[in-house]
Amino acid sequence: QVQLVESGGGLVQAGGSLRLSCAASERTFSTYALAWFRQAPGKARELVASVSRSDIITRYADSVKGRFTISRDNAKNTLYLQMNSLKPEDTAVYYCAVDRDRAAPTSIGDYDYWGQGTQVTVSS
Repeated sequence: QVQLVESGGGLVQAGGSLRLSCAASERTFSTYALAWFRQAPGKARELVASVSRSDIITRYADSVKGRFTISRDNAKNTLYLQMNSLKPEDTAVYYCAVDRDRAAPTSIGDYDYWGQGTQVTVSS
């Protein structure tokens, strides 16, 4: 069982920055594929950014390319999402997720462990 705890969300003005963190409970964190998803009210959960096992492949939603950066610190068992130039449409609950089995997951259903989410609100 992998436990994930997100932090770093909050209220920020448009154009501002936030860094989300996701702390994992397992030391084998470095071998997992990881991702950030988000869900806005009334909308489906969507992929924001992902990183494959061994950090070979990173993917970003078109809407965040050039503004968000996903990274991990294996020594701290922590995943990060640096969010710059935030827009009101980035407002959502952000979740981190882990896939222990696949090197490079391709769908939301591939991820088998999820954090509880952290709220990000961007004011205009």
